[in-house]
Amino acid sequence: MYLRFVKNQLVVEITSSAKLAHLFGWIMRRHSLIAYSLYTAGFVTFVLRLQKRMYTYQFAQYAWTHMILLVVFIPSSFFVSNIFDGLMWFLLPCSLVIINDIGAYLFGMCFGHRKLIQLSPKKTWEGFIGGCLTTVVASWYLAGFLSRFKWMTCPRTDLSVYSWLDCEPDDLYKLRMYSLHELQDSFPHPIPDYLDYWRQHGPLMQYLSPLLSALGNFSFIARPMQFHAVVLAAFASIIAPFGGFFASGFKRGFKIKDFGDSIPGHGGMTDRMDCQIVMATFGYLYFNNYVARETLAVGGVLTSMLQLGPDQQLELFSKLANILAGDELLPEEFVHDITETIKARANALSSGRICNASL
Repeated sequence: MYLRFVKNQLVVEITSSAKLAHLFGWIMRRHSLIAYSLYTAGFVTFVLRLQKRMYTYQFAQYAWTHMILLVVFIPSSFFVSNIFDGLMWFLLPCSLVIINDIGAYLFGMCFGHRKLIQLSPKKTWEGFIGGCLTTVVASWYLAGFLSRFKWMTCPRTDLSVYSWLDCEPDDLYKLRMYSLHELQDSFPHPIPDYLDYWRQHGPLMQYLSPLLSALGNFSFIARPMQFHAVVLAAFASIIAPFGGFFASGFKRGFKIKDFGDSIPGHGGMTDRMDCQIVMATFGYLYFNNYVARETLAVGGVLTSMLQLGPDQQLELFSKLANILAGDELLPEEFVHDITETIKARANALSSGRICNASL
């Protein structure tokens, strides 16, 4: 699962060396089959080791293993993808969940009276609403602050840890002027359609229309990312807390207080990540459905090239050399040597196939 998300970046690394490309090229082409074969081997081993009077215990452990894979490892792989899309898409959703938790706790402690859900008796409606408002407001300013730094907005195209990130900031992170008339178009669909319908058919609109028309020329400066942050904040405030409620019900069902004790006073890492897991999945899906643009990168091109056969790879390399020579990026003598070498290699491959066919 993790390899699928970092495949393009990994291809960039292994093709930087002929030895690495030789060692890992086949693995990159067949990584899904290899992963499934390893899982199948584990499944067969489990069945062969089943013992009488131990069936209930063994199948319970088998179920626990798949529960961990489903709830922890698969969603956490989305964290990895979010990091490569830009560190902001990892840091911002995580921060919003933490801000919502803090805001809900403070509002609930100061104003909480009405119980929200039976699974968590200390959760109140006042805390829930207060946390939502706090998170939405904080998301606007936090997204505007993080969008200023290339380290937060530039995507990572390789697996390097120490190399400095430098790129031309996407329009998503640049300031622009907005007016109230075009404000609704800044949100992802179908939100603008709902706002249009409400403006035409909503209750009280006959009284609010003159006011909205008067304010229509009001303008302000913001970054498009700030509107996306508001959507992320709404999810972090309304839906993500149910990850915590799910964990609370799970612990109550098994009569345990915490999943672990690695963090004094807070339980284990799983206790801190219950809402983050839900948020990571949404952040990944939201980015790839409403934000990501179809762009070509070296890693993606190399990944596609690995799917070609040897003859097609040589043909691609020859044509690419001719293009670079035409643009005067490579000397013609060098391209001539490459072309002759490719022809000789292609003839050798064809001869090998003919010999094999005759045998």
